[in-house]
Amino acid sequence: MLQHLTRKHPHEERKVKANDREYNEKFQYASNCIMTSKYNMLTFLPVNLFEQFQEVANTYFLFLLILQLIPQISSLSWFTTIVPLALVLSITAVKDATDDYFRHRSDNQVNNHQSQVLIRGSLQKERWMNVRVGDIIKLENNQSVVADLLLLSSSEPHGLCYIETAELDGETNVKVRQSVSVPAELGDPNNLATFNGEVVCEPPNNKLDRFCGTLYWRDKKYPLTNQNMLLRGCVLRNTEACYGLVIFAGPDTKLMQNSGRTKFKRTSIDRLMNTLVLWIFGFLVCMGVILAVGNAVWEKEVGSLFQSYLPWDPPVDNFLFSAFLSFWSYVIILNTVVPISLYVSVEVIRLGHSYFINWDRQMFCSQCNTAAEARTTTLNEELGQVEYVFSDKTGTLTQNIMSFNKCSINGQAYGKGTNKLKCDMLDFTPFNPLANPDFCFYDEKLLESVKVGDWHSHEYFRLLSLCHTVMSEEKSEGELVYKAQSPDEGALVKAARNFGFVFRSRTPGTITTTELGRTVTYSLLAILDFNNIRKRMSVIVRNPAGRIRLYCKGADTVLLERLHPCNQELMTITSDHLNEYAADGLRTLALAYRDVSEEEWEVWSESHRSADKAVDCREDRLAAAYDKIEQDMMLLGATAIEDKLQEGVSETIALLSLANIKVWVLTGDKQETAVNIGYSCKMLTDDMMEVFTISGRTVQSVRQELGNVRERMIEEGQEGDGVAGDDQLQGSPCPLPPTYLMDNISGEFGLIINGHSLAHALEADMEVEFVSTACACKAVICCRVTPLQKAQVVELIKKHKKAVTLAIGDGANDVSMIKSAHIGVGISGQEGIQAVLASDYSFAQFRFLQRLLLVHGRWSYLRMCRFLCYFFYKNFAFTMVHFWFGFFCGFSAQTVYDQFFITLYNIVYTSLPVLAMGIFDQDVPDHRSLECPKLYEPGQLNLLFNKKEFFICIAQGIYTSVVLFFMPYAVLSNATQSTGVPLADYQTFAATTATALVIVVSVQIALDTGFWTVINHVFVWGSLGLYFTIMLALHSQTLFRIFPKQFHFVGCAQSTLLQPVVWLTIALATAICIVPVLAFRFLKLDLKPQLSDTVRTHLVSESRLGARGGSRSGYAFAHQEGFGELITSGKNMRLSSLGLASFASRHSSSWIETLRRKNTPPSSSGDCSPVRFLC
Repeated sequence: MLQHLTRKHPHEERKVKANDREYNEKFQYASNCIMTSKYNMLTFLPVNLFEQFQEVANTYFLFLLILQLIPQISSLSWFTTIVPLALVLSITAVKDATDDYFRHRSDNQVNNHQSQVLIRGSLQKERWMNVRVGDIIKLENNQSVVADLLLLSSSEPHGLCYIETAELDGETNVKVRQSVSVPAELGDPNNLATFNGEVVCEPPNNKLDRFCGTLYWRDKKYPLTNQNMLLRGCVLRNTEACYGLVIFAGPDTKLMQNSGRTKFKRTSIDRLMNTLVLWIFGFLVCMGVILAVGNAVWEKEVGSLFQSYLPWDPPVDNFLFSAFLSFWSYVIILNTVVPISLYVSVEVIRLGHSYFINWDRQMFCSQCNTAAEARTTTLNEELGQVEYVFSDKTGTLTQNIMSFNKCSINGQAYGKGTNKLKCDMLDFTPFNPLANPDFCFYDEKLLESVKVGDWHSHEYFRLLSLCHTVMSEEKSEGELVYKAQSPDEGALVKAARNFGFVFRSRTPGTITTTELGRTVTYSLLAILDFNNIRKRMSVIVRNPAGRIRLYCKGADTVLLERLHPCNQELMTITSDHLNEYAADGLRTLALAYRDVSEEEWEVWSESHRSADKAVDCREDRLAAAYDKIEQDMMLLGATAIEDKLQEGVSETIALLSLANIKVWVLTGDKQETAVNIGYSCKMLTDDMMEVFTISGRTVQSVRQELGNVRERMIEEGQEGDGVAGDDQLQGSPCPLPPTYLMDNISGEFGLIINGHSLAHALEADMEVEFVSTACACKAVICCRVTPLQKAQVVELIKKHKKAVTLAIGDGANDVSMIKSAHIGVGISGQEGIQAVLASDYSFAQFRFLQRLLLVHGRWSYLRMCRFLCYFFYKNFAFTMVHFWFGFFCGFSAQTVYDQFFITLYNIVYTSLPVLAMGIFDQDVPDHRSLECPKLYEPGQLNLLFNKKEFFICIAQGIYTSVVLFFMPYAVLSNATQSTGVPLADYQTFAATTATALVIVVSVQIALDTGFWTVINHVFVWGSLGLYFTIMLALHSQTLFRIFPKQFHFVGCAQSTLLQPVVWLTIALATAICIVPVLAFRFLKLDLKPQLSDTVRTHLVSESRLGARGGSRSGYAFAHQEGFGELITSGKNMRLSSLGLASFASRHSSSWIETLRRKNTPPSSSGDCSPVRFLC
């Protein structure tokens, strides 16, 4: 359990003094020790037992055990309850202890990591758990950041250092941070020992992208921002060493603030079972009261007549006290309506389902040698009830791998795309010794164009080698390593490298390339940086000949309108290529250039410097300056990069959609990137009525935009249905309320919302509006969200929709979301194992989610529901016989069956068959579950086990108990043996009723079982045979001679089972119990069959994906503003930068309709198969 996460901070600001532990300790800041475990050696037993006895059932059975220890009221031995109770508590305790052991081990590994701390003027090794706020820490290359640090100095020029933030935001690229702008003397580690600056900053919070504070030192103030901070979870890269001041430690760090609490997850069936246990207990009390009243009346009216020779046993002295004791006796006897073996059986079944997931070879990833893993055994059936899936993007839907796929140069399209089998991959090595051998391209025409000296091809790749913010590191001659913050910009630079235009290095004022074997150095005059409004970036360079040229790449929607009018014909051709690439699911950019004269450059440079130094509206002035020079450009062409989705993502989302599961993408990426991935994976489609965007930055604007979206959805939904038009609404005396209209919208809509807008939408006064709007959409994408916002979105749906949620991610930034959802799934990908460790289930590929839900989840839900229905039925049939017998035994709490039958009924005679059904049962094979996703809907609607089904089960059980009691009673009361000896004795009646009960419930489970295995046959018929074997043994003379006081039914089985009338009675009781069930099921199958019944008799066609359509911009530029300025500022050029042209593809949603049609093929005979229609 995370400590201090909700600790109250007495001040609105935090004060930290460097190298002064005594000063900082008075504020009682959290230490750097992390504790996620729940128990220790002393607290485990009492705390675990306390937690277990919070379960209603465990408390109930403990209460019964206490009652059984009272001899005056107990008709059964105490061991019938204490053995199964101890077994359940032990199994649960072992499981909890094992889980907590791994948490302890993980905590110890983290807390015992070594760090270098500056103590009394020298660096000393200290464990992470002993680091304190105010300490100065030394970090070396590739070390993890120990706490949230203020960067004081770095071994790199200008105080820069480079970090990898995959554990925080899921991004695997390198980012730059800069030390606080203090005098250079702090760069000397010897001077850090005397550093006594004081930091005043904001208190601990979960905002990863914001930090506000001030450093006071030597009567000067230095502003602090997030660019000066190194957060826990980051890893130092490409930096020899740096020093930082601990600001937040342990649970106060932003990483831990975003982790959220570890929550105990329970399924809806668990919660329903607790409710049913309370109801059954109430029903048990009512039966006890009825029988106790009967005992009081009988003792007063009849029992008093026998007092002379059958007096009451002490301490009973009147009929009321006898009734009181009789009530508790019947509570003990009738407690088997909910035996504790139910909970043991549930855990065994869940364990079996977990092993099936672990053993599923179709969920094994051979590429990374990773199998699926069920990390919990308590949530399997809830996998069959999921309605909302919340997914991360990078590394979850995508492979985070980019490849240069196609391009258009001067109106000529190049690249064979996906038709790779018909052409060979180009070998660049003979042409270019610096080529990357891993680069793949399949169109030799482009290489020939470069070789023959085509000017446009040369300018195209020259632009790609110059217009970027990538950093280059040459480890050895010709061995280049590019450091790009975004993988798609890196892919463009690698493409230029392979085609002969190799980016080699850069300084603040130059870019050095190798062009077709010739080294060329360009003067870098300016970088016109990217932002989300501009959607483009440009560089202005001077070549060795002195000519100044501007190179620009960006979204076609903004770049094409800035072209010179003479480009009209070329623009038309290139636009067609861009639409084609976007339809293929590729991320696109347009490329252009323009020559700049010296005079124009001088004038523009001066205006640019003025805008750069402006205090007010600096960004607007820079944007105006950029826009002024980015005009009348000449079009070069376009790029098309494949942002590779994981295998099977589109198909998986399609199947989930057909199963009525809504998929939301919650990502920290930019809007353009996320939207294009949405189109690539078919979440967003061109056949949607409309895709709405919420981008307001104020509460009022977000509220207004949400209102406008709802109005448009209602309007378009009504138009699409052709109902509720204006005339109809005007003529209606009672117009439909907006909430009703939102809940019944039939159109398909998409919603995109960014992090700023989402922060307002999640506020208490607006959350209902947001939920109603978002849940009416088929697809929702939330961009630029923090880890905590991901969790808040999940909690919001849980709160307002009461639906089962599943969160899936692969990075530490997804942990909070994974913990908040009902079910958390971790993908073991490229971003560490934090998500896997926090998850309930894990596997290697997103596509395995369809099998986890539609096969394992649906089967687990089906099996658990059938198990529970049968279990309650068989126990009510068993227990209620005691209730009817009470009216014929003077309400004396006499049991119908002998004590050993009562003990063994749930443990031996009926336990294995129902376990086999609960573990192995299927209604349809796995491939048909995938072919017909509609089979998943009963779980979402909770149709197979609910309060109604529960009452049906107990009604059938009560009916069976009536037949099992009164049929033998009626027949045997006047029956005799062949010798004339009457059969109307207690032991014969008990043996007959017990035998009839075992046979009836065995036949019933045979009818309930839908999938027979060898194990089912062995367990069902073997349990029936075992009953007769044990019965004959317990009633034998051998055991009676050894234990005469324990075995009273000596010879009963042998004499009873030899009587034909007994077997006739058993057969008649079985027929009366089973025939109505068979008749009802046959009628239901004929008149109102379930979809699974129909699927079993019809073949479902294999799903196929197809159809593309529409044209749109595939632009997405995953870049961050400000790095162009950093490059040209004269600071260290080892910065791993970011730009990147990403973009995406767009496919028509008609492929989903095609999938539906493929699942509903027309019958050649003209008839319409129900399964084909419903699937």
